[in-house]
Amino acid sequence: MRSPGTETFPRRPVISARATATFEPVGRSVASARAFVRDTLQGWGCSDIVDDAVVLTSELVTNAVVHAGTAADVLCLRSDDRVRVEVADRYPERDVPLQHNAAQAANPDREGGRGLMLCGAIAAGWGVEYSSTHKQVWFELTLPERPAGTRSAGPALPTDALPVADSRVRVAVVQIDRDGAVSSWNEDAEVLFGHETGKVLGRPLTDFAAWPHTPGTGTGIAEALQLSRWEGSYGIRAADGRVVPVYASHLRVRDADGDPSTVCLLVRDHERAVLQTTLRAPASADGSTASGDRQGTAADPFEVFIGSPAPDDLDGLLQRTVERARDMLDGDAAYLLLATDDETELEVRASTGLPSARQRFARVPVEAGTGRYGSARMPAVHEDLTVVPGAVPLLAGTGMRSVVTVPLKVEGRLTGSLGVAAEAAGRYSNEEALRLQFAADRIALAVERARLTELERLRRGSLSFLVEASDLLAGTLDRDQTLALMAQMTVPTLATWCAVYTVADQSSEPGLSYVLHEDEDRIDGLKTLLGKVPPPDPVPTPGARVWTAPSDAAHSAALRSSLRNLGLGDDSGAAHGPGPSLATASAVGGETVVLPLVARNRVIGMLTLGKPSDEHFRQEILELAEDLSRRAALALDNARLYSERTAISQSLQRSLLPPELPDVPGVEVEVIYRAAGEGNEVGGDFYDLFPIRDGAYGFAIGDVCGTGPEAAAVTGLARHALRLLAREGLGGPAVLGRLNDAILDEGARSRFLTLLYGELWPQPDGSALLKVVCAGHPQPLRLRQDGSVAPAAEPQPLLGVMEDLELYEEEVTLAPGDVLLCVTDGVTERREGTRMLGDEGLAEVLTTCTGLTAGAVAARVLRAVERFAAEPASDDMAILAMRVPEPPTDPAV
Repeated sequence: MRSPGTETFPRRPVISARATATFEPVGRSVASARAFVRDTLQGWGCSDIVDDAVVLTSELVTNAVVHAGTAADVLCLRSDDRVRVEVADRYPERDVPLQHNAAQAANPDREGGRGLMLCGAIAAGWGVEYSSTHKQVWFELTLPERPAGTRSAGPALPTDALPVADSRVRVAVVQIDRDGAVSSWNEDAEVLFGHETGKVLGRPLTDFAAWPHTPGTGTGIAEALQLSRWEGSYGIRAADGRVVPVYASHLRVRDADGDPSTVCLLVRDHERAVLQTTLRAPASADGSTASGDRQGTAADPFEVFIGSPAPDDLDGLLQRTVERARDMLDGDAAYLLLATDDETELEVRASTGLPSARQRFARVPVEAGTGRYGSARMPAVHEDLTVVPGAVPLLAGTGMRSVVTVPLKVEGRLTGSLGVAAEAAGRYSNEEALRLQFAADRIALAVERARLTELERLRRGSLSFLVEASDLLAGTLDRDQTLALMAQMTVPTLATWCAVYTVADQSSEPGLSYVLHEDEDRIDGLKTLLGKVPPPDPVPTPGARVWTAPSDAAHSAALRSSLRNLGLGDDSGAAHGPGPSLATASAVGGETVVLPLVARNRVIGMLTLGKPSDEHFRQEILELAEDLSRRAALALDNARLYSERTAISQSLQRSLLPPELPDVPGVEVEVIYRAAGEGNEVGGDFYDLFPIRDGAYGFAIGDVCGTGPEAAAVTGLARHALRLLAREGLGGPAVLGRLNDAILDEGARSRFLTLLYGELWPQPDGSALLKVVCAGHPQPLRLRQDGSVAPAAEPQPLLGVMEDLELYEEEVTLAPGDVLLCVTDGVTERREGTRMLGDEGLAEVLTTCTGLTAGAVAARVLRAVERFAAEPASDDMAILAMRVPEPPTDPAV
């Protein structure tokens, strides 16, 4: 026990960065919170933990804004070795998980508590804190160590033990300014990558870097450029479209003015020894190394082969493995393949002395033949590959003649294959196979552990990627925007280029709907090429299938173009324009796969993904693309159904609107119509103006009880019935009586209807005679030239309620300069809190319209209604203004 007064406390971490944001209790806040955390951590250079943080934040913010229904406060804190994220909601009344209900909270099928289960599974530490005003859930993620580079020197070696490089070693020196743009590009960089200096200066390095990144994260090169020192491998996309694998050494510097920049030294990947920092074994307490020099201590076989410290990432471990294997057997090349989960195929993951960019992620079968050396499960030695051509397809066309391969096994299960090859025949025997097998047995478990770690990291990145993709796809019902989102989510995260084909119906051919390439300058050439290639067959079989047509067509057309340039080809096709350039051929020269877009048991399209320059897709990326294609197919089909139904609805609604209004001699007429509800063109309000016979016109403005399609159906019935009955010579009361009977005949589908119907006769003296029936409708208002406003008709019973109606006509004469304003109750019942515009408010607006035209009167009334309340109108509105113009004055008088 500690004595009193000697109690110690753990040292609190020093917070070096802080970011906070508050998100409203709406569904879209979850995506906004994810973006906030992702941007914050990437800005801090913590890209290694971004995926885990995004997944946990998504669950915790969902609990706050969706389940708790309160705003969520998100706080990100960074210390020296970890990042802490706190999510607080404002719902303290929620139950505290007590001991007696712990089993219920741990149920994975229960919606509540799932975020805490994820915290327990992923986070390095987490907790829940309650107060009187809020509940806070926090989690911490440990940052991986990034040891600073150290200087070291290697021992003197005999000449034949030195690494092999080209006779002319070129070192590209590229300087990157504080904004990530290229500020210096030397002559060796021009030779290595083909880009002229003047064309790259000022452009971001991310335009050229082909960074092997996890789906759902940034490119990674931006984070590497921010570190004080960095070494590693990536690719630079050359001017011809191929990816040149490079080994890079980055150093962050600052000039005399204090402006930071990054100096990048780059060599070809197989010449990495020129730049790679020599790794030293850790020193022991007595100053000796841990390489077996101490007496009585046996060296670890794994460290003897790999070196110490071992790389902590899978790619680094595999690359070190093939380099050590090649050096151990004095070979010219080496390669390592990893087995798929079902052990039916092997995927190339690392190589040296071979065109790595072309071979990476290529797949070969485990059982390649029936002979002794036809299976990768057994060691094999080929003394001369020219005697058995095709025995090792991976080495075809590389100049290698002898090869030894051994399996990597863990607990009897095949996990990979390691091979070393030489350009001379007869270099290897069973003795070398035993040496290589011994080394493979030492590293197999480490490789499998690193592979599982990478799969877990990729799974978490894929989960984050799919969560954001689902949010984006669910956020739109526009077909074109859905197509664009599908392509933008795959390029460049999953593929270099993407094309989306859509199928209108079962009898239609697939059509090319959208094309995207990570280099915008190549989109047009790619679209032209795909337009000349027959589309892939719309096969509903799930999974990705290889499609060779684009690559074959591009290479064939490029070859013909080259022959014509040399004068060796047929010029007969010149009239059809130039074929695809070599750059386009290179852009589609890699593997191309097609994934079906299946929704509701029907193929609605195909998602095509491509790689350049003989690159291949890794299996995990294809599985992620398949997941994405299923979500995208449903989103695309929903957008299609929505577009079709919207088009049908709009077509039917437009048929309910009257055609163009006729010109009435001597009378100005203006109509303004607004239907309530998104996507509605016609609601429960309607209007009409039509000729009855020579010199006579009918007009109507009405309001059906309710809004939407049901009210629109009665609208169509009323408008067409009025025209038919009026042209039969019936008067206003008779027309409305027949219409009342028709509405009552609809039974349960009938609606109450208020209607103002009238007949208009322009008079020879310049006035206009009106006969009006106001059946339950807001009274029409008459504006005289002196500015006075008065109702022009008396209210009578509305339609659709009683069978026998006693209606009568009222005559109104409009003198020159008079205005008759007819509106629906959407105008008079416009509300702002407890206030309502009402008949008096409308009359007050109309008094200010003296001398205005009918169009100006209608526009001023509409502005007054819109300004009366800030909220959008919740009811349909119709405004009909008729004005008898004043006779023109004689200028001679």
